[in-house]
Amino acid sequence: MTIYLVTFLVIALAVLGMAVGVIAGRKPISGSCGGLSKLGLECDAGCEKPCPKRLARLQQAEE
Repeated sequence: MTIYLVTFLVIALAVLGMAVGVIAGRKPISGSCGGLSKLGLECDAGCEKPCPKRLARLQQAEE
């Protein structure tokens, strides 16, 4: 039983440690240079049906 308790505590500390940035309000982890835009897979070229978040960003960028 102690092994389960210790394991739970270690995992809980790991999750808390990973969430420190979110708790502190920092910027989320982002990719390095390149990514989908380098491969031409990003939706900037004009998706036929963008998701609502992307559509809102595109409309805000046009203003």
